[in-house]
Formats: sequence, structure tokens, C-alpha cells
Amino acid sequence: MSPMPVSGAFQDRGERANMKLRVLGCAGAEFPGFRPPAFLVDDHLLLDAGTIGAVLAGEEQWNIRHIFITHSHLDHIRAIPALADNIIVRNLHQTVCVHATPDAIAAMRKHLFNGVIWPDFTCLPDRNTPVISFVPIEAGASTVVSGYDIRAVAVNHTVPAVGYLVSHAGTTLAYTGDTGPTVDFWDHASAADALIVEVSFPNSMEEMALTTRHLTSSLLRAELKKIGKLPRRILITHPKPQYRDTIRREIENLALEGIELLHDGAVFEL
Repeated sequence: MSPMPVSGAFQDRGERANMKLRVLGCAGAEFPGFRPPAFLVDDHLLLDAGTIGAVLAGEEQWNIRHIFITHSHLDHIRAIPALADNIIVRNLHQTVCVHATPDAIAAMRKHLFNGVIWPDFTCLPDRNTPVISFVPIEAGASTVVSGYDIRAVAVNHTVPAVGYLVSHAGTTLAYTGDTGPTVDFWDHASAADALIVEVSFPNSMEEMALTTRHLTSSLLRAELKKIGKLPRRILITHPKPQYRDTIRREIENLALEGIELLHDGAVFEL
């Protein structure tokens, strides 16, 4: 596989180590050429899991050991079952830890890994060495995995949801997941090296955005005013593909330094 182009490298990092961010998917709906959200950090830690096997080769999939889920909606969890199946078919004896709030875990157990919609990979191939292990994380709590400090912070969505602050070796990535106008998350995102934040709808659909607890460009402008110090880079995710061109123009009209609309396949060194 040829190396992917790297964009957005930060300069003047001092002693801080780079954090690699690979955008497996960043769309707010599935259309040809548009994949659901998933962000791979340093090749082994995944934020949301809308896309895995459609992009990653086998060896790249096996590297994933921790997945942090923001909420239980299908476009953020749908690739986990296929990953589990790929691992067990490959006869790999490894466990992927899926970190999520108790509400999201309960939803996945009841509606996804229930032996009806999909096999219960939390007890396959056996209960002692399952392919999938659910690890609860509460909003406001932090956990440390492989040297990464990951804090879950509540956001405002139609189901219980959190965003994540991922910190490692002096670099911090903030990821909102899906959210409408919110408060607590912005207290933690100040001065982050990068912020991944959603804009799902064009400004003309603000009522729809508020009803479904998403953002438009205008709503995002108001949200960013809640941050003490803006992140160095603001990466926009989750646009509805039908309105991507309109959303792109509206994002450009914000005239904010370091802001850009993400695309599937982008790679950054943070």
C-alpha cells in the first residue's frame, strides 16, 4: 500500500511528539464516496467506528486495540461487528476494548451484539478471551490506555453522548462526536492542538439541526465563542453529503484561521 499524503503538519512543536490522525470516514450520511465517522490515532486507537474494514487492510485492522465510542447511533458503531468477525475468522487471539458510556454499552448489548442481529462477540470465542470487551467510561472521567490520557465529556445529542479529549506527549486532540449547542465540552477544548467538531447541516436548515441536536456553520460560530483559546486547527466533520458544497462555502465564510472541512482519507500530523 502506498503511503497516504500528509497534510496539516504543525510547526514549532518544541519537545512535543506528533500525533498521527487518519480520517477513515467523516460524513454525516452514507453515499458513494462518503463514509461514516471514524478517526484513527497513531494507527491503533480509534475514535468512533463507522468505518473500519472498508478502508483498512487486515494488518491495519489487527493493530486496533481500543475503540472509544461517542454514542450509540449506528453510523458511529456499525463497523465494530465486522471487525470482530474479521478477527475471529483470522483466528487471532486478541481482544478489542470498546470504551463507551454505560448507556451506549447497554444499547450495543441489547440491539447489536445480541445473538440475533449479530453474534455476541463479548463471549466469543469464549468468555475468558472474547474478541470484544466493553469498558464503561463515565462522562467527566479519564482513562489511560497505552500512554494516552482520554477524558470523556458530555455533549448535547438526542441520545446520551460524550466527546473525547485525547492527550499524549504534550499533544491534545479534542473530538465532539455528534452534538448540538453544548457547554461543558468547550471548557476542556481550550488551546487544544486540534478540534474535530461536527457541522451536519447548512445554515438554512438550522431548525432541523437544533431538533436533531447537530450544528450548522452559524451555530458553530456561536459555540467557538465559548472556548477560551481556539484550537490551532479546527477540523469539520459529519456534513450531510447532499449539502457538502454549501457547508464548505459557509465554513469558508467563517474566515477562521486553521479551519477546514475534512474529507475521507485525510491524514494529519498534530
